[in-house]
Formats: sequence, structure tokens, C-alpha cells
Amino acid sequence: MRLALGPLRTARALHSPLSGTMTNERNIVIIGGGIIGCTTAYYLTRHPSFSPSSTKITVLEASRNGVAQGASGKAGGLVASWAFPRELVDISFAEHVKLAEENGGAARWGWRYTNCGSWEGRGAADGEGIAKSGENGGRASTGLPDDLDWVGGDLTTAYSPIAGHKASAQVHPYLFTSGMMDLAKEKGAELIKGKAVNINKDGGRVTGVTYQESDEAQTKTIPATHVVLAAGPWTPSLEPSVPISTTFGCSITIRPKPSVTISPYVLFTEIQLPESDSFGKARVVSPEIYTRPDNEVYASGHGSVPLLPDNIDDVPVSDEDCNRIFSYVASISQELREGTIERRQGCFRPVVSTGGGPIIGEAGKIAKGLYIATGHTCWGICNAPGTAKALAELIFEGKIKCGRLDKLAPNETGKMAEQIRRLSRCWSVDVQVHEARTGVNRRLEHVLQSPYFPHNMKSLLEQTSHHAAICAILLNDCSANQYLAMNGSSGMAEVEVG
Repeated sequence: MRLALGPLRTARALHSPLSGTMTNERNIVIIGGGIIGCTTAYYLTRHPSFSPSSTKITVLEASRNGVAQGASGKAGGLVASWAFPRELVDISFAEHVKLAEENGGAARWGWRYTNCGSWEGRGAADGEGIAKSGENGGRASTGLPDDLDWVGGDLTTAYSPIAGHKASAQVHPYLFTSGMMDLAKEKGAELIKGKAVNINKDGGRVTGVTYQESDEAQTKTIPATHVVLAAGPWTPSLEPSVPISTTFGCSITIRPKPSVTISPYVLFTEIQLPESDSFGKARVVSPEIYTRPDNEVYASGHGSVPLLPDNIDDVPVSDEDCNRIFSYVASISQELREGTIERRQGCFRPVVSTGGGPIIGEAGKIAKGLYIATGHTCWGICNAPGTAKALAELIFEGKIKCGRLDKLAPNETGKMAEQIRRLSRCWSVDVQVHEARTGVNRRLEHVLQSPYFPHNMKSLLEQTSHHAAICAILLNDCSANQYLAMNGSSGMAEVEVG
């Protein structure tokens, strides 16, 4: 079911849900203490029209442990100028730079520019030594950078940079999310630990939020003139008409030996596992690796998918899946193999089930004063500032001025919906070329299964040879036969995509 965007309104003279009179006071309740909710609180408190005497901002977070307990605290923290969707990224990336400059982001939440690339190669078997990058030569033929010295040079088949200088950056997601909340609190925002159970409405507008505190059965109600629903995967539990589903991922953090320094890279890998792999499941795996300023290394991948629990504190963690991720990344890096796992994590991410997204804007046909901000998939950390700035403008000024985000409004499924449909057709082609492949199908499968897909295709997929061909198929620029021809494969029956 699709939502419909109601008429925008300037929140200067508002209807009081308690008295029935007009008032200039705003009671803004943000449901969700993840990156979207916390960053929205920050931008609301920094808007020129904000005054603590006339505007009360409350962030309601279900976790008894505070903010950033879901994906917002367990993500990789990539901030990419080439991310998705373009109209939101163009706002968000510049805002990330500004936030870091104004608030000491480098020291406060680990902001820095980083290298980002696609690595392909084989994994070493247990007991097999891993030569340092470049020790066995071949660097020029594989494209491996000089400072990417913590992956095995003899294991590398190819390395391709994804973007240019200062096009990729990173933050520590927990520190960034909690930092946004702390800065919002400095200007008067309040954090309440409690689970929202109902968004109250009367006469076609929001009137408040009923919630249950963590350790109490009794419910309480916060009066509200505006409600921002930023509950991520749990959004449909409060508004079932919002088309949100979930994906699940596992991650670990690794601490290398104190004597080891890990250079700044984000790697999207494609690892051909050795036949002696003890887990005996996937032969080609694609973990992602993020190095951090404090020399911590974050690695993520897929695993078993549990059911979404009622509360964020009950998200399970699979030791088996986390150990498997460690074995994957340890197979290409001696430095990581000798490191220690410090954290094992699991998290759900919100996805717009109808395609595209995220959803950002006022859902006036549900209730005036109800704003939806969810469905950011793996780009929540990256796109939070743009989302928050847009919401602050919409709430205080009645319209979004920082960019054209109308295609992300609640009555839309997102501008990428058609490309998602093409993606499914491309996957059908992939099945048909299975027998004809010479590594082509394996590469296509790697890209299609990546949690970072769909990328902004023109700016990302064309960066590397196999990505460019996939981009052409998705944009209806070529047939599957042409795709195989571009990759040196043949013998496939004619199949058109379009």
C-alpha cells in the first residue's frame, strides 16, 4: 500500500491538540533514536526558527541502553558522494563535511576521508602463509595501491578504485549517532527511553505519542503537534501502511596487534575460498572491510536471517556467522588473521518494499503533522544529514528548500523503483547464463547480492569493467549477449533485457 503526501503547511500557527485553539508552540516528538532520529533532533535545534521557549523536541528511543543500538551503531560508517539516491546524497555529503568542520568531527566521531575500492582474489587456506602486498611482485598488473599493504599481494587478482580523491569518507557510526544526540540535547532536546505503542490522532492530525517505559507496564502520553516516525525496521508496527521490510546483516570488529598499523581503506571484496574451507558452504564470498582511525577494523557480511524481534535490544547475534566472517577476511590478510575479535553484532536495516526509497516527508493523508523518515537501507549514516536538514525545513518552513526530494515523499516509492524491476529481470538473465559463464556470472552475482546495491549506477558501476556492463543491462542499453561479449564470454542463447 502506498502512502499519499498531503498538503504541506507552514508550522507557525498550529492547532493545539489539547485546547483546540491556535498556538505558536511546537511539540515535536521523534520516534527512534537511531541516526535518522538523532540527526533530525540536531538539525531542528540548529534551524533559525528554533527557540527552546516555543519548541519542545523529544526523542523517544525503545532501547533501555539509549541511542544507536541498532544498525546506526553497528554499521560500517561509509559516507560516499557516489551513494544512492543522488538528490539526497548531494545534500548529505556536503552536510557531513560541514558537521565535521563545525563540531570537531575528526576527534568526536572519527570523521576522515578514506580510500574505497573493489578487491578480487583468492583466500589462503588455514596454515598457508600470506605474503605482504607487493612482496611477490605483480602490483602493477593487479592495480593494488602501494599503501594497501595489509592484504596478500600474492592472493590479489584485481583491485579497482571506486571513486576519486575525497569522494569517500567515514565516521564511527555509534559515535556519530550519539554525538548528534548529545549536541541536540545541548540546545534543549530531550531523550526519553521508552517504546512508542501508538501515534495518537484526532480530526486528521497528530495529537501525541503513547509510549511504555522500559521497566514499567503503565503507558504515558506525550502531546505532539508534529511526529517524526524514524523507527527504521519497526516503522510498520506503528503505521502498517508504510511499505517497509528488512534486511539483516552480521558484523565484527577486529583489533590488530599493537605493532600493526592498518591504512585507511574500505574494501568491497570478492574472495574465492580455498577448497579446504572448514565451513564448507559458499565458495565465493563478499565481505566488506572498513578500517577505522583508531586502528579498529570492521568487517560485515550475510548470515542466517532471524525474525525481527519486538524490541531492538532482543536482536540476536550468531557466533557462527560472525566467526565465518572472520575466517573470510583472515584468509586474505595476515594482519587481520593475527588480530582479535572484539565485537560480534547483528542488525536489521529498513528497506522500502515497493522499491527505491528512502521515504522522507509529511504523510498528510494519514495525519497532518506526521512525518516519515525511513527506508535508508545501508545508506542511513551517509544520508542522515540530508534527511534531517530536509525535515527541519519542512517542519519549520513548510517546504524543503535544500534540494528536490519530491520523489522521496510518502506518496512515492522512490525514483529507483523501475531500476529495481530491471534488476530482477537482470537476475533472470543471470540464471540463464549460468552454464555459459567464464567468471561472468560470479561477478554479476557478487554485485547484485551486495547490500550496497542499487548504487548510483552512472557514477559507481562504470568505475570498473564488470560493473559497467551490468550498468548497461540495468539501463536497457544492451542485451545479455552484449554483456557476455564485453566480458569475453560466449555460447549463450539470445536473451534480451528490457
